[in-house]
Amino acid sequence: MGLQCGIVGLPNVGKSTLFNAITATNLAAAENYPFCTIEPNTGVVAVPDSRLKVLTEIMVPDKEVPATIEFVDIAGLVKGAASGEGLGNQFLSHIRDVDAILHVVRCFDDDNVIHVDGSINPERDIEIIDAELILKDIETVEKKVDGAARKAKTGDPKAKAEADLYTRVKDHLGAGKLARTFVVANDDESLWIRDMHLLTRKPILYIANTDEHGLAKGNAYIEKVRAIAAKEDARVVPICAKIEMELAELPEEDRTAFLKELGMEEPGLNTVVRTAYDLLGLQTYFTAGKQEVRAWTVRKGAKAPEAAGVIHTDFEKGFIRAEVMKYDDIVRLKTEAAVKDAGLLRSEGRDYTVQDGDVMHFRFNV
Repeated sequence: MGLQCGIVGLPNVGKSTLFNAITATNLAAAENYPFCTIEPNTGVVAVPDSRLKVLTEIMVPDKEVPATIEFVDIAGLVKGAASGEGLGNQFLSHIRDVDAILHVVRCFDDDNVIHVDGSINPERDIEIIDAELILKDIETVEKKVDGAARKAKTGDPKAKAEADLYTRVKDHLGAGKLARTFVVANDDESLWIRDMHLLTRKPILYIANTDEHGLAKGNAYIEKVRAIAAKEDARVVPICAKIEMELAELPEEDRTAFLKELGMEEPGLNTVVRTAYDLLGLQTYFTAGKQEVRAWTVRKGAKAPEAAGVIHTDFEKGFIRAEVMKYDDIVRLKTEAAVKDAGLLRSEGRDYTVQDGDVMHFRFNV
C-alpha cells in the first residue's frame, strides 16, 4: 500500500541504529555526531506474522510472501529546526511525507555517546521535537487562514466555517498543543484538517531506546516517556537498539540462543513493526494456493472489493464475489476442500467487511 513510518528524534538518540536493526542493513550511518544522516534512508520490512508460516506448512506453495511496511530514517532534528537550524526545513519536509511517526527517545546513560543537549532528559527531548513540529504546523495553518478569511468575506456560510476552523486550529497550536489532540466537530472539519497534512496530526509511536538493564527492569526515563504518551493517548515500546543491532548481525541460526540468553522470546523490533502496522490502521488478509502463500495489507474496515484492489485494480473493477475461509478453520481442517465440506467456505459480496486473518480468493470479470 506504500505506507511509510518516519523515524525521528534528536541527534544521537539511536535512530539510525534502530533503522539498521529494523531493516537488517547498514544503509543508515550510525556515528557519534549530529547530522550524521542528512538524506532520509528507506527500508521495506516484513511484518512478523506467525500465521504466514503456518499456512505455508499447510499449503506447501512454491513461495511465501509476507506483508511489508516501509520505514524512513529521517535526520535528527534540533531546536530551531522550524526556522531552518540544522537543515531543519529539509528534515521537516521529509516528516510531512510519512504516514506515521516513530519518535525515538533516549532513555539510557552513556558518557561515551554525546547528547546534543549535554544531558539525558526525555521530557525536554520530546518537548523540543514537538515544539518544532508545532511551529511548522502553525506556518502551514497561517497560510490557510489568510485564504479562507478572504473567501469568508463573500458571506458563504461554508467558507466562514472553514475560516473559523483554521483560526481555532491556529489558536490550539499556539497554546503549545498538538494537532492530534484537536477535536473536530463534523465531517467537513475532518476533511479540512486532513488536507493540511499537519505534522502533529500524524499518529505517533514513542520508541524508548534504553540499555540492557532498562529493557529488563525498566527505568525512570522510560516511565517519563510513558507518562507523556498517556496524556496523548499514544503508545510506547521500550527497546534496546544496540541489542537489536547485535541480533540483526547474527546468523539466523544463532539468534534464538542469543534471545534465550537475554530472556526474550523474539526480537523487540517485531513488536515495533507490528505496533507501527497497527498504528497505521492496517490489517492482514491472506491468499493461499500452490503457487504462493501471501500476506496482503489492507486498511481496517475495508470492504471486499477494496481488498481485491490491493492485488490488482482490475480485481476491484470487475469484482464479483470473494470466497472466504477463516484462518482458524483452515489450520484446524488442513485443506480448502475440508473447509468447504464442513460448510465453512463462505461466498461474500461487495458489502463484506474484511477481517484480520481472512484467507480469500476473489472472483472477478473485466
